[in-house]
Amino acid sequence: MDDLNVLAEEHLTAARASAHGRSAHLVLQQPPLRQTVIALTEGTALDEHNAPPAASLLVLRGSVRLTAASGDAELPSGVLHPIPQERHGLLALQDAVVLLTAVND
Repeated sequence: MDDLNVLAEEHLTAARASAHGRSAHLVLQQPPLRQTVIALTEGTALDEHNAPPAASLLVLRGSVRLTAASGDAELPSGVLHPIPQERHGLLALQDAVVLLTAVND
């Protein structure tokens, strides 16, 4: 069993040490379900990409902006938000850690 608080701290430390400002860890993979911890330093972005069939984002630390054509959403720590069914991106407004839950077909 993984402790999300421990993983968040470990990957935030790794992201701060990384030239790319990010670190990720696959927490759970039970096809079609995947859960990934992603840490991003302030100002670091995940470029626009396609959405899986179903997904959500839980902000564990910091805050992020989920960007999409249908509108952006600023998500503070503790917020659970669905990922829109369209191309989207993610920007860390401050050092942040999120839990991405995705269902892939």
